[in-house]
Amino acid sequence: MNYKKFIKNAIIDIKENVLDKKAINALSGGVDSSVVTALAQKSIEDKLTTVFIDTGFMRKNEPETVVELFSNMGFNVELIRAQDKFYKAVKGLTDGEEKRKAFSNMFYTVFGQIIDNKGATYLFQGTNKADRKETDGGVKFQHNVRYDYDKFGIEGVIEPLKELYKHEIRKVARKLGFPKEIYNRQPFPGPGLLVRCLGEATPERINIVREAQLIVEEELAGLKTFQDLVCLAGDTVTGLVEGEKGPGKYMIFVRSVRSKDALTAKATKIPQRIQNRINERITKIPNVCRVLYEITDKPPSTIEYI
Repeated sequence: MNYKKFIKNAIIDIKENVLDKKAINALSGGVDSSVVTALAQKSIEDKLTTVFIDTGFMRKNEPETVVELFSNMGFNVELIRAQDKFYKAVKGLTDGEEKRKAFSNMFYTVFGQIIDNKGATYLFQGTNKADRKETDGGVKFQHNVRYDYDKFGIEGVIEPLKELYKHEIRKVARKLGFPKEIYNRQPFPGPGLLVRCLGEATPERINIVREAQLIVEEELAGLKTFQDLVCLAGDTVTGLVEGEKGPGKYMIFVRSVRSKDALTAKATKIPQRIQNRINERITKIPNVCRVLYEITDKPPSTIEYI
């Protein structure tokens, strides 16, 4: 693939689609949305407003870190705090698909309101080919693949990367001049830690996932894997306090995979010494007493749990 030509053609297509109208760009900080941000900015400049939505399901300090990073690269990003809305949208839900759909509905409700307030017409987002294949194939509902945007007041959605896989998008990012911390960034689901929390996603439970996720990312940083993640079990398990049975506590699954396009993946063989450090650190999180390491490939599993 000629990536220089792809960038040139994408910019032309965006200009021809948007014309003199305004557009909103959804930035998450991942490589997909980062590439779309650059393409949109190069194409329509002051007709574009880039927005980062803090859903409450982001990694530790992620909203502030992403906004600062892009500001330092010359992008103007508006940070919208919407945690209360998203937690309310998923309150009481325990089924994975229901949680994904509730998140998606709120995601586009918020962006529909932003589009209305800004007098914009279009929404840019970083949907890739794997997202579309998994949703259309019935594997799982990806929050950013749907066909009813108009009901949220969004006249049109522009997805410059919808025919590219992750490894191709990384190469586009490098051609656009993004630093390694962007083009090599691990995938992170749109619904964030919501889909790494089995059972109800309360602020307390999400915070446990957030702390464990940070530990795993730090410990596995040198392995150059495709994706490292944790997931909180849906029920409590038995723990010990000073040698005696304690109250029910939480169990964390650790998952790491190697992949090229996210359609298939192989479980990473993590050295025992690193597993030991992960276990030691995660079990110091209040109310966590057990850590499991998962060894399943994709297929038969998916990379994310829900």
